[in-house]
Amino acid sequence: MPNKNKLLANYSVLLGIIKDKYIILNGKIYCGMSNPYFSFKKFTVYHDLCAMKVGTDGVLLGAWANVADSRKVLDIGTGTGLLALMVAQRNEKANITAIDVDKQAVKQAKNNVILSPWNNRIEVVQADATIFESPVLYDTILSNPPYFVDSLKGSDEQRNTSRHSDALPAWKLIDKVAELLTLEGSFSMIIPFEQTDDFVDYAKLVGLHLSRHTRVSTRIGLPPKRSLLEFKKTFSEVKMDELTIELSRHVYTEEYIHLTKDFYLKM
Repeated sequence: MPNKNKLLANYSVLLGIIKDKYIILNGKIYCGMSNPYFSFKKFTVYHDLCAMKVGTDGVLLGAWANVADSRKVLDIGTGTGLLALMVAQRNEKANITAIDVDKQAVKQAKNNVILSPWNNRIEVVQADATIFESPVLYDTILSNPPYFVDSLKGSDEQRNTSRHSDALPAWKLIDKVAELLTLEGSFSMIIPFEQTDDFVDYAKLVGLHLSRHTRVSTRIGLPPKRSLLEFKKTFSEVKMDELTIELSRHVYTEEYIHLTKDFYLKM
């Protein structure tokens, strides 16, 4: 395992000289608006090695998912390790396995976990989710999956893998969840709103029933952009609600503040 003190020295923000338009960190120059890290209240996520950076989708899912009674958690497609870290903060008894197929993402997630207060409860594994095998079942599974089904691919293969669903087809993801989830467990995910019906319909075919659905709008008066979905193997009445992020630019709704206040520094 990498030396924690060495990593702390390498990644410490104190080594960074912050300028108006760039950051010098550990001898590397990061230009423009892109920061190599994102600071939360209780942990920091470095994302300079990952194709997909820390974003609203991941934070929404990590704050929304029901993890209060979780003991064994699986984070599929962990990327930076954000979801695993959020679960660890929310539930001190949860042990989390975080998997990703991308070598660089796994390296980044491992470093982020080591620097966190919960490095003894999170294991990061490089694995293809579609063929991942586990000796145990999980009572909670989470995923912020690739979902750009119809988008044209660019030249960055690592970013394509993170963004395009052919790297992790929806039906393969759901099949694997059905295989690894306990009978009383739950699976939570976030996807584009327009793909909701397709996911829900296929999940039914493998015995996963929608139990909770939050429709997410970016601003008051706009149609939903995302769906936060929870599935269970046991059938129950679906709990439906809505969440709006902003009243106007950078003016957040009370429900969004309440959901994310334990994580964002300025909430």
